Parts: sequence; C-alpha cells; structure tokens
Amino acid sequence: MSEEKALKKIGTIFDDFKCNTNILSAKIEKVNLYKKTNCFEVYLISEKIINIKEVHAFEKFLVKRFNLSSATIKIRYEFEPEIDVQNEWDNIVDYLSYRYPMTKAILRNSEVQIDSSVINVNLHMTGKDFLTARGMNKVFENTLENIYGQKYKINFAESISAEEEQKYKEFTKSLEDTALTEFAKKMEEHKLEKEKKKEEKSNNNADNFEIKNVNAPTPDSLPPLPDDKDVPPIPEEEPEEITPLIYGRNPNIKDPFTKVIDISVDSGKICLEGEILNSEERLLKSGKTLYAFDLYDGSSTITCKAFVEEEKLKKFKSRMKEAKGVRIGGTAQFDPFSKELGVIANTIVETAGVKKEIRMDNSKVKRVELHMHTKMSQMDGMTNAKDLIKRAMKWGMKSIAITDHGVVQAFPEAHKLLGYDNPDMKIIYGVEAYLVPDKPSNVSNPKGQDIDTTYCVLDLETTGISFRTEKITEIGIMKVKNGEVIDEFSTFVNPEKPIPQKVIDVTHITDDMVKDAPTIDKILPKALEFIGDSVIVAHNADFDVGFLKHNCFQLGLKLENTYVDTLRLAKDLFPDYKKYKLGIIAENLGIKVEVAHRALDDVDTTVKVFNVMIDMLKEKGAKKIEDFDTVCVDKLRKKDEYKKLPTYHAIILAKNYIGLRNLYKLISYSHLNYFYKKPRILKSLYRKYSEGLILGSACEAGELYRAIVAGKSDEEIEEIAKDYDYLEIQPIGNNMFMVRNGTVPDTKALEDINRKIVNLGEKLDKLVVATCDVHFMDPQDEIYRRILMAGQGFDDADEQAPLYLRTTEEMLEEFQYLGEEKAYEVVVTNTNKVSDMCERISPISPEKCPPYINNCEQTIKTIAYDKAHKLYGDELPPIVEDRLEKELNSIIKNGFSVMYIIAQKLVWKSNEDGYIVGSRGSVGSSFVANMTGITEVNSLPPHYRCPKCKYSDFTDYGYGNGFDLPDKMCPKCGHRLDKDGMDIPFETFLGFNGDKEPDIDLNFSGEYQAKAHRYTEVIFGKGTTFKAGTVGTVADKTAFGYVKKYYEDKGIPINTPEVVRIAQGCTGIKRTTGQHPGGIIVVPKGREIFEFTPVQHPADDPNSDIITTHFDYHSIDQNLLKLDILGHDDPTMIRMLYDITGMDPTKVPLDDKDTMSIFCSTEALGVTPEQIHSKVGSFGVPEFGTKFVRGMLVDTKPSTFDELIRISGLSHGTDVWLGNAQTLIEEGTVTLQESICCRDDIMIYLIKKGVPPNSSFKIMETVRKGKALKDPAKWEEYKALMKEHDVPDWYIKSCEKIKYMFPKAHAAAYVTNAFRIAWYKVHIPKAYYAAYFTIRADAFDADVMCNGKERAKNKMKEIELKGNGASKTDQDTYQVLELILEFYERGLNFLPVDLYKSDSKKFIVENDGVRPPFNKIPGFGTVAAESLVEARKDGKFMSINDLKIRAKIGDKAIEVLKTTGCLQGMSQSNQLSLFDF
Repeated sequence: MSEEKALKKIGTIFDDFKCNTNILSAKIEKVNLYKKTNCFEVYLISEKIINIKEVHAFEKFLVKRFNLSSATIKIRYEFEPEIDVQNEWDNIVDYLSYRYPMTKAILRNSEVQIDSSVINVNLHMTGKDFLTARGMNKVFENTLENIYGQKYKINFAESISAEEEQKYKEFTKSLEDTALTEFAKKMEEHKLEKEKKKEEKSNNNADNFEIKNVNAPTPDSLPPLPDDKDVPPIPEEEPEEITPLIYGRNPNIKDPFTKVIDISVDSGKICLEGEILNSEERLLKSGKTLYAFDLYDGSSTITCKAFVEEEKLKKFKSRMKEAKGVRIGGTAQFDPFSKELGVIANTIVETAGVKKEIRMDNSKVKRVELHMHTKMSQMDGMTNAKDLIKRAMKWGMKSIAITDHGVVQAFPEAHKLLGYDNPDMKIIYGVEAYLVPDKPSNVSNPKGQDIDTTYCVLDLETTGISFRTEKITEIGIMKVKNGEVIDEFSTFVNPEKPIPQKVIDVTHITDDMVKDAPTIDKILPKALEFIGDSVIVAHNADFDVGFLKHNCFQLGLKLENTYVDTLRLAKDLFPDYKKYKLGIIAENLGIKVEVAHRALDDVDTTVKVFNVMIDMLKEKGAKKIEDFDTVCVDKLRKKDEYKKLPTYHAIILAKNYIGLRNLYKLISYSHLNYFYKKPRILKSLYRKYSEGLILGSACEAGELYRAIVAGKSDEEIEEIAKDYDYLEIQPIGNNMFMVRNGTVPDTKALEDINRKIVNLGEKLDKLVVATCDVHFMDPQDEIYRRILMAGQGFDDADEQAPLYLRTTEEMLEEFQYLGEEKAYEVVVTNTNKVSDMCERISPISPEKCPPYINNCEQTIKTIAYDKAHKLYGDELPPIVEDRLEKELNSIIKNGFSVMYIIAQKLVWKSNEDGYIVGSRGSVGSSFVANMTGITEVNSLPPHYRCPKCKYSDFTDYGYGNGFDLPDKMCPKCGHRLDKDGMDIPFETFLGFNGDKEPDIDLNFSGEYQAKAHRYTEVIFGKGTTFKAGTVGTVADKTAFGYVKKYYEDKGIPINTPEVVRIAQGCTGIKRTTGQHPGGIIVVPKGREIFEFTPVQHPADDPNSDIITTHFDYHSIDQNLLKLDILGHDDPTMIRMLYDITGMDPTKVPLDDKDTMSIFCSTEALGVTPEQIHSKVGSFGVPEFGTKFVRGMLVDTKPSTFDELIRISGLSHGTDVWLGNAQTLIEEGTVTLQESICCRDDIMIYLIKKGVPPNSSFKIMETVRKGKALKDPAKWEEYKALMKEHDVPDWYIKSCEKIKYMFPKAHAAAYVTNAFRIAWYKVHIPKAYYAAYFTIRADAFDADVMCNGKERAKNKMKEIELKGNGASKTDQDTYQVLELILEFYERGLNFLPVDLYKSDSKKFIVENDGVRPPFNKIPGFGTVAAESLVEARKDGKFMSINDLKIRAKIGDKAIEVLKTTGCLQGMSQSNQLSLFDF
C-alpha cells in the first residue's frame, strides 16, 4: 500500500495540463527521458479507461511543455478493459496519422473486422504493400498494446473501386504538387526556426530537466518544473510526408508489367518489380547525379538508371537503401555505354519486396546436421558458416556441425558469430577427413601356403565396372606351378544383355561372339572346379574376385580361396613406377604384350609379371605367402607409402577440449607430413590422437560405403564398421550419379545400401545417423557450385546433387522407405544423441597469451631513460620526463613492455648488421619507441638540444617540425644545436586511456627480412614462431570470369548485371592458402600452437620449409602476439648508398636546403623543367616520385619538412586530397597547414577547439576509418558536439568525405628516409642512380636505356603515343625512362657491360660513369648472371666454350652477350689452329 500511496496522479504533477478527462486520475509509474533522441516515455497506471484522444492531447502537451521531439504514453490497467476497437478505429487512425500522415489517406474509410486477437483492415485504396513495407502493422499493434494493454495482430487487405483509385491518384498528385511548390519555402522557414531555437535555448532552463528510469516518483524526487514563461513557444510542425513514391511524379505506374527476362529492345515503356542489388552514382556536368542500380526480379537482372537532382539525392539514396523492393516505370533501351539493354526509370515506388519461398522447420523436435561444408571447403562449399548457422537458429535447431574437407578454417567465423558459450546454438566442431586405412595386405585370406604352391592366374572381361549391374562376358584362367603353366581354362559367357559399345572398343568382344556361349550359371561351377584350392592371382584382384563372389552368392556357391593382388604387390616391388597398369608394368620389365583386354591374353601377361615378382620375393627371403608383405617393407620408402594408398572420407568430431586439441594436431600433421594432393590422416595417426574425438563413416566416398558397393563380404564390412563410432546414411539424391554411371542399377539399389548400413548399425549396436552432406544453403544455390565445378573441368557439373540444408520434415520424408519409426530414429533421435556426446566448446582460446621475456618492464625503462639522459642530460627537462613517465606507466600497466622489447631487439640486431629499419603505422607517436631505438621519429614538440652540454630549448617558435627550426648555436657552450621533434601525441598510438592494443610494424630491408624472421626464433626459441597464415578466396573478378565462361560455353546469352548477381554467390570460396608478407605469430614458451590453431605449409606446398598458422591470422591475433616484420626497398637502397659512398645515412642533414628545393623546383639538379618534363625534381624519390604526388607538389610548393609530412599523409589517404583538401586549398578556404592531412590533425585540432580529448580521439578514429557516414546517428551526435565548439562546416564536410587516413608518425618515418635518399640524389648523383636502378628499376632495359638520351626519348614518345592502350609493362618502363632522361640531362652516362667488371645484379659506380649489371641485359636472367660472376672468380675465360662450360650458360645466353660486345675478340674454343699464327 505504501508504494501505491507514493504514486502521484497526472493532475497533481501536471496541474497546468487543462482538461477534464480520465487521464488526470492516472498515476505515473515510471518516466524515461532519452537524451540522444530527445524522446520522453511515461508509464501510467489507470483505474479508468483512457480515451485515445486524451492520450494524444497529453502527448502533445508534453512535447510542447518540455521542448521534446516526441512523447509516448504507455498504460497499464488495474482491470481487464473492454475496448471496442471497431468503434474507436477512426480515432486510432487519427492518432497515428499525426506521426504518419500518409496512413490517414490510405486508411480513410477503411473497415475493420475483429476475429479474437486478429484485426483485419480492409483498405479502399492502394496502399497495402506500402503499409507492410513500412511496418505499419507493427506500429498499430504496439500502439494498441501501449494504450489499451491488449495484443492484436494487424492484417491489411485491399478492396478498391475505380472511383476510389481515381481519388487516390488525385490525392497523391496534389501531395506531390504541394510538396514541390512549398519545398523552398519550408526549407527557409525551417532554417529560420532552427536559428530562433538556438538563441532561445541558451536561456532555457528546461535543458536541466532530466528524468531517467525513476520508479514511483514523489514531489521531492521530481525536479522542479519550469514556469510557462521559461518554456519557449513550440510551433506546431507537421511531420515529414510519408509516401511510397521514391522517384517521379505519380506512384501509379500504368506501363505494362514485364519480367526482366522478357525485355527486348522493342519493349518500350515497361513496369518492373524486384529488389535492388548493386548501385553506383556519378555526378554529371548538369549538376544532376546519374544513379545506376541493378534490379533482380527472380527471372534475371537488368541495370536501371535515374537522374536525380542534387537537393533530392540524399533522401533518394536513403530511401533506395532502405527499400526492400521497388516497382519501376520506365523505358527499355539499348545503353551505348554498357553496350547492353537497360532501363531509364521515370518512376520508382517502394514495395514490400520480391516474395520468396521461405522454408521453415516446423518439427517439434529438430534434427542435428552432422555433415556440413562451408566456403572453406576448397572450391566446393558455397555458403558462409555464419549464414548456415543463422538459418539453423532461425529454424530452431540447437546444434549443428561444421565439417569442411580436410580443414577447419571456418571455425573462427562460427566463433565470431556466436562467441563463447552461446546458449542458443551449439556448434559441433569437426572435419571431413581424408582417412587412409592401414596398408591393405597383398594377400587376402592366407592359409599358410608355401610360396611354390599352385596358383590360378585369372582375368575377367565384363560389360561394365559394377558387379551389381554388369555381367561377365569372358573368363580366362591359367594354372601355374613353379613358374610353368600347367593348365588353362577359357570361355565366353553369355551376359544376357547387350555389351556397351565403349566396352566393345576396349575388349573387342561383341554381342555375336557371346550370344551362343553358356550363361554364368553353367560356367561358374566349372571355373570353381578348375580353380580348386589354388591361390588366385589377378591384377586389381578385388575387381575380379568381387564379380566372382557376387555371382557365387546369387547361385548359392562359395568362393573362399586365398588370392594375391599383383597391383598392390607391384607398388611394393616397383615403388619408382609412376603408373601400375598391367601393360605398363610388363613393358617396364621387358615383357612383350600382344593384345590387351582379352581375358586369356591378359592372363598370359599377368603370369609373366607374377613370375618375375615371385623370383624377387624369393630373393628377399619369402618362404610362404604370408611373407609377401613383410619382405617388401623398405624403410626408406615407407614414409611415402601413404601416397599410394587409397583415401576415404570420414567425419571426425570433437567431443571436448581434449578432442579439439587432438583435432588440431591431426589437421596439422596431415598438412605437414602427409599431404599428397590432399591432407591425409592415417588411421594409425587417428588412433594415436583419438581421445576426445568421434569418428563417423561419412558419405559414399567413405570406407564403409565403398566396401558395400565393392561387394566385400559381410565379415569384411563388419570389420570396417567396427572402426567407426557412428554410421552415416544420406538422401538418395546425393548418390544418383551412381545410377547414372551404372555403378548401381536404380534408386532401389541405393535404398538397399542405406538399409544395409541401418541393419549393420543394429547388429553392431552403433548409431546410424542421416545427414544432408550440406554444400549450399538452399536448392537454388546449386547454380554457384555448378559454375565453379564446370570451371574446374568437371564433366558432370550440371548434374548437381541436392546437397542443401534440409529441414527435419524434409529429411523424415526422404527416409520414409525405412519406415516411420526408423526414419525418426536416424533423422532426429540419433543425430541428437551424437550431438549430446559433444560438449559446448570454443575453437578460439579466450586467453591472451603474449610471450614472456624476463624483466622486460625494467629493461625498457632502463633503455629509455639511458637514451634520454644521453640526449637531454642527467636532469631531464620536465616535458621529456613527463612524457616518458606517462608512456612507460601506460605501456607497463597494460602489459605492452614485451612488445617494445621484442621490437627493440629486432631493430638493434638489424642496425648491428648494417641495415636501417623504418617504422610504420603510429608507433612513431611513442617517445619511448624513439628512446628505445624502435623508431627514428621523435614525437616531442619541435625543440633544440645541444649534443655537447645537453642544453635543450622547447620554446614554441611557431614551427610544425623540429627540422624546420632555424639554425642556432648553444647559448651555454657555443656548439651548434641539434634540431628535432615531430610533435605527435602519444594518444594516437594507444588512446587516451593508454590501453589501445599497440601494433608495432617495422620496415626491414628486403635483403634482411628473412634474417629478421629467423632471429625471432633466437629470441623466443625454436618451435615458438610461425608465419601468419592467410586464406585466399575467389575474388569478384575471378567469379565474374567463371560465370561468364560457363554461359559462353553453354551458348546461353546473359547480360552483365546477371553475371554480377550470380558471381556474388561464387565469391569468398576458398581457393588456396598463403602467408602474410611479414607477419610472425609467437607462441609463449610452455604452450603448444595446437591450443590456438593448427599449422600447415603455405599453399599446401609439401616442399616448403615455412610453417604458417592454419587459421587466417586475423582470427588469433587477439590471442597471440603478431609481429609485422616487413620487407621494404627504402632500407635496402639506403644500405647500398652507404656501401657506395661511405656516408652514414643517419648523418644526412634533414634540413638541407638544396634537398628541400627539389620538391618545388629542379634547380638543385642542374636541369630545367623543360629538360626533364617536370616542374619538380622528385623523380625516383620514395613517396614523392609518382605523377600523382608530383602534381600535389606543384599545387602546394612545399618548403618545409612539416609540409612534406602533410603531403605524404594526403597522398596515402583515400578521398583526403582529391575532391577534398585540394579543392579547399584551390578555393582559398584553407592553406596546406590548415587542411586535414593526417589522422592526428583531427584530434589535435578538435582538442584545441575545446572538444573533450576522449571525444576528439573517438571522432578521429571514426573519420580515419571512413565510418563518418556509416553510422548516421553517431555522426550526428559528433557533428552536434563539434558545432557546439565552433568547428566550421568545411571541416566537418571534409571529415565526412574521408575513407582512410594515414597516421602522422607513419608519414614522418617515410619522409625521413625519403629525404635521406633525396639528399644522395642531389649531392652524390651517381651513387643515387646506381642504387635506384639496382633496387627499384625492375623495368630497366639496357638495350634501350644505355644507348643515349635520344634512344630513351624515342622510347618515351612511343609509349606516350599508345595513350590508354599502354600496358602495365609500358607504364613501368616509362617511369624508369623518366629517371634515365634526368640521368642523361644531368651529364651522367652509362658504361658498357663488361665481362669482368659488370656485377650480376648491381650497377657499379666508376669514375667515368655507371656500369650496368648482366641481369639488366634483355634475355639474360639473374641466374645466368650470378653463375657467370661466380665462374670468373677462377680466372679469365679462355674461350667462348670455356665460358659456356664454367658459367653453365647456353647458346642463347652467349648470343645475348655477343650483342653487348663484351665477347669481342674471344675465340670460340681453346683449340689452336695453324691459321691462328
């Protein structure tokens, strides 16, 4: 009662709400104010029924009273109210039309019929699709529940008379006309009103009124209400008009409805309806935007175009993006640009979208799919794991398995979707493995026979390969004793069916030859009598014995003889053979083969081969038949034995975390040690790591199914089945190819095989489960697999099996032939039992496991402070000490010390070996990184420091970079002061909380990268570092090519939009694996990589010595440390410059005026712009040599180091310069210094404007990732915050355009090395050009480039004349020619290639010029060049023949050398002739 008394009535709290209705007595239970949306919710308890008009009046009062965007009332009655919705309907419509004005027009005079809790609304005008698309049924349902406390379901239907339809047309026309004429007026009024509100808001105390989740408010707990005089007047504003019309004048399209597939060039005006797939836009000179989009209507796809006015574009794009479907009225015509049929749209109307058949699983108890492939099944699975899982969850399934072919690379995707311990779905993690059974014996059913026993060597000819459907046509047997044929048996057999022509072509046995022969029931007893108890010998004996056993079974006979397979035996005795066909073996042994594929002829060949084998076996010590296997073991060859063994599919599922780790081990070993065409898992290996795993028999490619099809005995089949924990059967459609190829006679035979497996399960007490063997989601998705299989050359690609995800009902129907009870058992009961065996596990470890380095925290502190004291003195300046302390506290507190120490060790090792390391990313923002030697970028503000007395000066002299400070002498000791400081905030790197995960990327010399990778093992220990793996998938262009080729091969016409649509279903499917160019994953000591991921060789290359993570590294880089040890040309070039000149690159003055001048002129190079066709001299300078950046230099004319960094940031960003900063600078809105160039600029600028630091950081992060417009609500919030702090509109608009931004630290590091290289170009040009041509000029052609300026100019003109037709090679060549021309214009020249002076790969600097290497001669490769240089170490070549022999080069290479003139005067051979004297 006390709580009830505490509740206050509306009339008490809002005594200024003047009315005399039931709502005044309602009590306020709770109120919510949502500040972001400025919306107010009031929860009421009422003892009386409140009229909806009262609710409306009170909501409008609240909106006006508190200057709100909207107010919503929700009522809870203390009794069951009796509401007459039918009589109240008009009031309900009036209430909702206030917020949704278009509803009033559509719902005017509508009639309602109420059936229990369902309200059927009968409309008298067009609008059902519109209302449904807009979700108005849900709006009505929620409103009725909020106000009346009752739940209803709303259905809309249309009943339209011609008169009413005409009225609707007139109404919509009037709305559109009014909107067009009033648009400008309303916009102006809106603008003035906003300005007025802004002024009034400053004096408005209502902003302090905030109520959040207040339960049972009292007068004391509610803040005081503002007086009326304090509340600004709120004008009544009608909400924005809602209409289904997106584009055009009239939503009623009269043009004839047409299917896309039926459109022709003569179709003219048409109406289409479908869904929007792709869109793009292009601004036209007229100011309008050409908006092109692809429309798919279920029959095909076509491109439609609309021309949208600028002021309508934003709303148009928003509507098009949100629309589930559209109806289009327009004109079909030939598009001269695409050269295809298209549609120019006149009208676009929003619809509810294309109706699609949605399959649902309505079974009370759902089945579990235990055999499912994702896009990670290489070129075989068509659907993402997340989409399959979402579908299963939508169907109410509680569990599903992932079993890709040989890999587990879809596990991270599933984990990312569900997270840890998701209660709604359990993923069973597994694999469809390629299982290799133990090597089959060469002898079956041995009985202790002596090696010199009697053998019956036999061969059968048949009408086909399947003993179930085909018949024997000929039997040939030779009885052999001690190598001699002692008897023969040969006869044709009447198969009682026609012999296929393809069999006749092979065996030459015709129907006429067998028509009078006895049938098998007459022949077989005689053949068995002839064989007696002899040992049967045959090549591929399982085939022949299989036919005999099957026929014996049908005739009630028995065949239990021992038999030897010469095919298996040959693989042991002749392991080096590539193929093991009988004829090839005989040929290799020198045995003449007369005629092949006739029974007795093949028997004769087999006898001769078998005799050789017997002799070899005796030599190896075989005494008895059982010895055939043991004496054949070759330990050296045994490791490759798995390559010759058959593989079978098997499902392996992880029951728990022990099983998961063992699964990862099996995946790893199968890829590392047993990869041959596919990753193979030996059964013996599986048994070793089987703990926690379940083994299933899989599909028709499984060992069990194949054994049944092959006709193995029940005993053999049962023995195979015992190895499996459960047995699997699949829908008949999955195996229909076996009917088509004659393996089985009909579908009944397939049903019988499934029945046999079911019976086997009952006999052995093993679960039998029914699976789909899912390869795609829905039946129609087979087109994607068909296309990819056709692209891989599969002949039966168009005969796709129905490998889609089925519902429980669909699967129960599929297995009806087993009986209702048994079908339910295999489909539902048993699949759930297998699922219950598996625990809920996560494939990605939740642990963060950085490597451990002892005392790293103290080490980093010591190194940083030692370097700081060395530069700034014993007593550090406060700015230095404060920055160090701030960063070190953050680094150590968050556990990042180990990352810094690792980077420090790698960089110091590289520097020790003579190679500079460049930093990447934002690590240069860290002063500690600079002090520990990780980066050369000093992120402190610009400053002076004395290298002698350690004086420092951090006064702000107005420069953006320390290198731009004027020269100055030390006021204390008179020494020249060093200048430094790039002014980069640490927060860019680790955020304002210092806990943002650091990413330390390092650019090592390409020459040194491999050494740096190996050094990581020295740091962490062997077996702890792995290359970061990647997964390569089918890209858009590749998929497009597959689709295009498929339809071309079939002769089926298809347009580009339809190709694009289908290609989208073929993308993202795994093609191969690879490695990150510099990523190294580190596992802590004491932990196994298998706790986190399997491992493998990149691209499944068994010859590679590189081991990568099996998972794409992105999925585990949150768990394990990833180092980015990248290879780059700049450090390599700097090292070569150092080697040539002896000038330490770190001593290059970064304030050199001459060097700086080449970024705005050519004067320092001693050439004119006309000579080199450029106004700047930055050809070949990293970051500044491309045509794009040279244009930026011309536009901006930089003269400071700070400006170079800005230009680097602009050039690396996306949509930062073009159409953004460039335009602003050209218009005079900003200068280069004021424009947004690097991501740091945003944060620094906003902080200076007064925006809170953390918000400034978040805005920077949003903008630099191009997310400003991707989250409109959040961006509006940021915009409001910026405008509140007087950030100009141009700045905000500039942010909105940006797609990607470069960090200033990255730009600073790049520019530092670029400037060094530019210094050598200006001051030591021969060294620069020699290094550039060696390191960067891959397109260098000595024949063109070393023969004078005019030859180079002519080649440049030749390429220029090609225009857009110039190839990539031409473009690369042109870039080198620009440097060649500059080289010549600076008065430099090339020396000829010399047999004894030229290097294999490097350009050599000599007094008279630069000498090119051998590998720059066209047609003379690097391998030949290295071989030649190595050979000349042994002295001069005596002759051309001597050169060929010692250098190991061919005639072609010799001819190339002759063209250079370097073999002039050399004789052909060493032999002397009288004519030589």
